[in-house]
Amino acid sequence: METKDLLKKVRKIEIKTRRLSDHLFSGEYHTSFKGRGMTFSEVRQYQFGDDIRAIDWNVTARYNEPYVKVFEEERELTMLLVVDVSGSESFGTQGDVKRNIVTEIAATMAFSATQNNDKIGLILFSDQIELYIPPKKGRSHVLRIIRELIEFQPKSKKTNVAQALQFLSATQKKKAIVFMISDFMDQAYEQPLKIASKKHDITGIRVYDKREEALPNIGMVPMLDAETGDLQLVNTAAKSVRIAYEKHYHEQTTYFKEMFSKSGAGVVQTRVDESYVTKLLGYFKSR
Repeated sequence: METKDLLKKVRKIEIKTRRLSDHLFSGEYHTSFKGRGMTFSEVRQYQFGDDIRAIDWNVTARYNEPYVKVFEEERELTMLLVVDVSGSESFGTQGDVKRNIVTEIAATMAFSATQNNDKIGLILFSDQIELYIPPKKGRSHVLRIIRELIEFQPKSKKTNVAQALQFLSATQKKKAIVFMISDFMDQAYEQPLKIASKKHDITGIRVYDKREEALPNIGMVPMLDAETGDLQLVNTAAKSVRIAYEKHYHEQTTYFKEMFSKSGAGVVQTRVDESYVTKLLGYFKSR
């Protein structure tokens, strides 16, 4: 993509998503996430009514009278966008491809965090870590993230959600608000998700296309696997083929919902032709 076209596209996304974040999401984001992190402030003598779980036993033993730890809310948080750039994100039949919707959601979240003076970082993943941008503040930093979301060309087209979660846990030591945006066409990530969720406030946002849910009966069709590059003829007229396709799809979506819920992480699902704004606002208000 030429620089002029890229800048035009970045500007278009900025105008649309910034309007959303300014008028809709910044307040909801603030309510849902601000103050959820706590940092140590000081110790003071125990007072009647204090929670005994806050007693600092080391200081208590030193002075021979009870002292408690005092914590305060973190006012500045870190947001990490963990975004799937595998081959399946280029699929779309409803007037847009998944990757474009993923980019808009990520940009909206980034501008919402900027409104609250939070840092924003980016992890792009396929079956490997394709790009890591450490968390920073500011509009120019957000615009860089949007540019990467638009034009980045991954080395691999496959997906490995576990790899992305392991990288998140290894690189982000302090608690962060994490939005993982993908179609989650993968499994076997239960353990790394459980580990990451203990430290971070994670929300999985699944973006999918209507035609991924079921195969239409249109006879023999050549189908390309976007992640492996395999091309094969599929007989969509065969009921057994359509049933097997739907079964595989529902196994993956059920796994996503169950694993994220089981780990205490948030779940949002939005179809390409639906309003992700409505879905996200509903999610924030339910927290």
